[in-house]
Parts: sequence; C-alpha cells; structure tokens
Amino acid sequence: MQRAKEVMKVSDGSLLGEPGRTPLSKKEGVKWQRPRLTRQALMRCCLVKWILSSAAPQGSDSSDSELELSAVRHQPEGLDQLQAQTKFTKKELQSLYRGFKNECPTGLVDEDTFKLIYSQFFPQGDATTYAHFLFNAFDADGNGAIRFEDFVVGLSILLRGTVHEKLKWAFNLYDINKDGYITKEEMLAIMKSIYDMMGRHTYPILREDAPLEHVERFFQKMDRNQDGVVTIDEFLETCQKDENIMSSMQLFENVI
Repeated sequence: MQRAKEVMKVSDGSLLGEPGRTPLSKKEGVKWQRPRLTRQALMRCCLVKWILSSAAPQGSDSSDSELELSAVRHQPEGLDQLQAQTKFTKKELQSLYRGFKNECPTGLVDEDTFKLIYSQFFPQGDATTYAHFLFNAFDADGNGAIRFEDFVVGLSILLRGTVHEKLKWAFNLYDINKDGYITKEEMLAIMKSIYDMMGRHTYPILREDAPLEHVERFFQKMDRNQDGVVTIDEFLETCQKDENIMSSMQLFENVI
C-alpha cells in the first residue's frame, strides 16, 4: 500500500508529460539529462521489488537485504553473457535470479503472475489490462512465457537504458499488434489501462477524458504526414525533440 501511495504522489502514469506542467529542463535552466538510477530508485520498480522480496533471506531486515543486493549462491547460466547484455552488476543479477527462481521454479513467468504483481502494488485500481500489455511487451517471441534472460534484459533497458533504448521499448509497448505502427486506438488502450491501474484516488485527480486528451496531443505532435499512424521513426524523432516527453521519461519506472 505504501508503494501505491508513493506512486500516486509522483506520477499520473503518463509517458507523454503532464498537461500544463513546466518541463524540468526549463524549470531548472539546464538541458534534460537521463537520471542516474541509484539502488534506492531500482527498488521502486514493482518487478524488482517483487523478485527481491523473495530473494531476501527469511528473518532478515528485508529493506537492508534488498538494497544491498548481496551475492547469493544461485546464478543463471551464462551469467557473464547476461552481465555484458545488461547494465546490472554480477551481484544484482545473482540476487534477481534467486528471487526469480523462488517465485517461478519452472524458470518462466506467465501473464497471470504479472497480473498478480501489479494488483498487489496498485490495489486502488484495476491493473489487469496494463499487466497484460506489459507482459506482451516483455514476451518478445509471443509464446506466453518469459524466461529470466528476457526478463532482466527488458528490465535493464527500462531502468538503466539510454533514452533511445527506452523510447524503442515504449514504442513496442504501444504497438499492441506488433505491425510496426501505433494507431490512436492502440495508444488509447494503453493510456486507459494505466489510468485504470492508478485508480480514482490519485493526486492530482484524473479526469475521465484525460487518456483521450493525451492521445490526441500525442498524434498531433507525432503523426507528421497525417496518415493516422505513428512510425518508429516519427516516434523517436518527435520524442527526442520534445522536452515535455523527455522529462516524463523520468517517471517511466513508476509504472514498471
């Protein structure tokens, strides 16, 4: 519940910036820079918190053990390769793997598990649809299950990736049918799922038409040739030039 309260204070769940909010770069008089993700920030991620709560030894102080990310005996095959592929340290990967295996002895995460995780962290809303979309974004081959390797590669991009990497991942999330384009219907479905998950008790209070407003603003900025869809090139080019969108990327981990 505390996790949910923290999220409600910080973000409305939007990846497109908040209406009427001054971009961070203009507020501070400096160019926006990708924030350095500390271990405390890492622990604000729902998926990481879920994994590491299982990895913590029984009877220990969970907060200390989680933040220490201490080395454990468990380790995935090809640990060195995973370390090269991600921006996690060896100790972090070992701790993540221990929790992953404790929660998912088969070595695979299914969609129902994602729904359970997000229902626990966002009890004030309905996280079912968002968890479905997020799961599909992680499930690159579409076989209905996520291996540890795919799981941590995705987490690494979301939590420690470059702006370009995060934007490509976000495009994949919005491109629900994976045809290489984002339609208004797809964007609206994602935005509605985020608003539904955040619930009716967020601050500031969210209006019913807020998701549609975000989508209309999104397409006005990004659909350069007015053909009704947004391509990956349009998405990347517009996002990286728009300070509101770039500053809102700092809030990305709040709903992951």
